[in-house]
Amino acid sequence: MVNPSQVREAFERRFGDSESVRTFRAPGRVNLIGEHTDYNDGFVLPVAIDRDTVVAARPRSDSVIRVYSINRKDEGSFDLGQPSEIQKGYWLNYVEGTARVLRRTGFRIGGADVLLESDVPVGAGLSSSASLEIAVATALISLGHQPLDRKKMALAAQEGEHEYTGAMIGIMDQLISACGEPRNALLIDCRSLEVRAIPVDLRSHALLVCDTGTKHDLAASAYNDRRRECSEAVECLHRFFPEIRALRDVSVNMFHSVQEELPETLRKRARHVVMENARTLAAADALRSGNFEQLGALFYDSHQSLKIDYEVSAPELDLLVDASRTVPGVFGTRMTGGGFGGCTVSFVARGRTEEFSERMQAMYRWKAGRELKIYNVDIVGGAEEVHE
Repeated sequence: MVNPSQVREAFERRFGDSESVRTFRAPGRVNLIGEHTDYNDGFVLPVAIDRDTVVAARPRSDSVIRVYSINRKDEGSFDLGQPSEIQKGYWLNYVEGTARVLRRTGFRIGGADVLLESDVPVGAGLSSSASLEIAVATALISLGHQPLDRKKMALAAQEGEHEYTGAMIGIMDQLISACGEPRNALLIDCRSLEVRAIPVDLRSHALLVCDTGTKHDLAASAYNDRRRECSEAVECLHRFFPEIRALRDVSVNMFHSVQEELPETLRKRARHVVMENARTLAAADALRSGNFEQLGALFYDSHQSLKIDYEVSAPELDLLVDASRTVPGVFGTRMTGGGFGGCTVSFVARGRTEEFSERMQAMYRWKAGRELKIYNVDIVGGAEEVHE
């Protein structure tokens, strides 16, 4: 866990007097189910987890935002009063994109000195970028003495990532980091941004995240390819269903009635999204009723669809999912995040977590030749100021 007091002390060492410094946090996330549905106007079911980006910040009298990252041991700055100069692949783009879009959408954003530290693993599919963006956004808005409009803030952070990094991500990551609730998953309608809290009982069931430690090079380009393929599938389906705007509007029965009319690749992509939306709504119902057996079956079905129809899994992820089926007390496992590496998520009976960890780590060491990190995560609230 990142210690906010230590971040504040690091700020003082870096930037001097910390009298007017305030501290903020925003969590990473695990998506329980609903993968690659968000940019199709569909449904997702994420939780905010107890891994954060913590930001210490104080206002400046000019329009310069100066940022130091403890993790990267690097400092960068930009002037909101000057045109932006995007440097491809530079970590500061996440901060600058967020700040500039916040300002453009009506928030009063001034200059600031910012120091940040995060324990959300980078490249693991746990949304380290959204955690960073929302922590910074919360700080900059609060320094301007404005109320947090959490949905508007999330949309601005999403737009900033689109413009400044080229990653055409959906709204899920920013929204759960901003709006997460303790002990609840959020069923998010990614079209209306309606959010419903779904209780998650972690008294008898643990939520374990296995980090493969891999991220394959296909990830960034394939993500945008999948978005394009989904748009093409909508164009094809529009001939049969003129009323649809996105794959979210296609029911299971509608899809089955015309699926053979689609080219094979588009058929597979559309099938995943249509069925995944149905699985996500069913998973929310399973959580409400405490039916973890049903939830686990939906997890495994989701992973199979991501592997076969959406083609975004990876050998390391498949290895973990297959191995989890042999471990007592596991209700279900699936990949989580964009794919091509990253993490799996599992629900495991509380009395079996140690056995699960030992067996999964031993298997991964033997078959993949590397160590497996396992996080037993708690479900926490969204972005906030930290008062010490």
